[in-house]
Amino acid sequence: GLAKSKYYLMTCDPVSGEEAERIGLVSLVTEPEDLHDKALEVATKLAKGAPGAVRFTKYALNNWLRMAGPTFDTSLALEFMGFNGPDVQEGLASLKEKRKPDFDPESPL
Repeated sequence: GLAKSKYYLMTCDPVSGEEAERIGLVSLVTEPEDLHDKALEVATKLAKGAPGAVRFTKYALNNWLRMAGPTFDTSLALEFMGFNGPDVQEGLASLKEKRKPDFDPESPL
């Protein structure tokens, strides 16, 4: 849900595939060597489903995504604005120098 997404986005903790599946960030996790077969299995299952039901479900969900579009666009723009900011520069410098970052608490980004 939102709380777990927020936690991972703000802490930058890594998320395993299993954890991402458990908290609903991804639909399904499979081993890399099984990926192609699993994709074909899912695609075949969808292709065998009632076409109208699949089409209308996809349409309804895509409408919801389109409504979220402006929020996503704003989120992406804000993230890109920070890519060249002082926080990123300090973060990279601290990694290279193997030290804790010293972020400016007054940084606008």
